[in-house]
Amino acid sequence: MTRALFISMDGPKGTGKTTLLEAVTTALRADNIKVVRLCERKSDPCRAQTMALVNTFARDPSRDLELEVCERFADSRSWITQNVLAAQPPDSIILMDRWYPSDAGFRRLIPFADILELNINRQVQVPDLHVGVVTAAQISWARAAARRRGLSSTVMSKLEEQVACTEAFERAAVEQGWVMCRNEGTIEQAVRRVVLQIYKVLHPKHQE
Repeated sequence: MTRALFISMDGPKGTGKTTLLEAVTTALRADNIKVVRLCERKSDPCRAQTMALVNTFARDPSRDLELEVCERFADSRSWITQNVLAAQPPDSIILMDRWYPSDAGFRRLIPFADILELNINRQVQVPDLHVGVVTAAQISWARAAARRRGLSSTVMSKLEEQVACTEAFERAAVEQGWVMCRNEGTIEQAVRRVVLQIYKVLHPKHQE
């Protein structure tokens, strides 16, 4: 590789995305591949201010406020692109825990096409591979509820909202051509599916 391969893993809460990301990391490293694991939330220098705005939106939603949330996230991703992604070793694979595809599920008033344009206009790095991790909404809801931290969502508190999030994310995934990984079986099955897609991007000539 002449530059780092950038892969985002996105999806609704409770789909097992972060657990899958950890398992994929282990599988790639076992194959002597240098993997850098990053998390948008932890890399964002303005996260606290943006989440305060998200909390305000949750109490009193409006289109203007959601647009401001989307703009703030896009600005942060632009900063991460320039200051974090650009600093990674060129012979590595970057696995990012959430990126702009997640907005497709969690934003309700702003069309995803507009959110995508916000990110592109700010020169947010486009992943070489978008992996959407999904399950049936009832499964992800039950998984999230069973976690020690619970759902831990500012914008969702009902199963109906989880259903809407899942449906919106899957619609965007189809429209954008993201790779979908249904994570309703074993973790080993999901890891194999994701690693196969990564190798297709890493070694495209071998797929001809």
